[in-house]
Amino acid sequence: MKLQSLVLATATAMMMTTAFAVPAGTWTLGAGAHGVVPKSDNGTLLNGALSVDVDDDIRPTLTGEYFIANNVGIELLAAIPFHHDITLTDAGGNQIDAKTQHLPPTLSVQYHFDNSMMPMNIKPFVGVGVNYTTFFKERIGTGDDLELDDSVGVAGHVGVDIPFAPTESFRIDARYMDIETDVKLNGNDIGSVDIDPWVYGVAFVKQF
Repeated sequence: MKLQSLVLATATAMMMTTAFAVPAGTWTLGAGAHGVVPKSDNGTLLNGALSVDVDDDIRPTLTGEYFIANNVGIELLAAIPFHHDITLTDAGGNQIDAKTQHLPPTLSVQYHFDNSMMPMNIKPFVGVGVNYTTFFKERIGTGDDLELDDSVGVAGHVGVDIPFAPTESFRIDARYMDIETDVKLNGNDIGSVDIDPWVYGVAFVKQF
């Protein structure tokens, strides 16, 4: 009886592990929204004459992930353009308003943990990859020509999938993106801005 119980328990555990693993060849698509929250100190321009503050923004996002091995996926994050107001402040407290839009596509390699021991079948995951951010439609209140160069940097990703159907989940996640852009005013280099945001999101994820 003990042997039979052991065999049954082992078989059950194997079935559970197989059930919770995401097999190679699986696709997932996610639709949701993410908020880009830049760090509080975004640097200075004109040799320290202007401090820089970049505000937050929330936009709809899409993700697609292909599993190249069991529980190991390659994910691409895409979004509609994020809009950011930028405040430039001099030593006397005078402010100049600027703004920009950007797209931050991010490609990550991710590992999804089997969740047989997690409550509610929650499936956590971690990832690391590369972010490419391109800026456009830059504006500055002085009417000068403002330009922000594109940025390439590392990105980290953590999150959990909470299933509510066999192939459907609710996702909560957070990313850190290394985003630094060189700034030009009327074609002249005036410094760089460190945005380095945390990106928080929720999404509906469908598995195929």
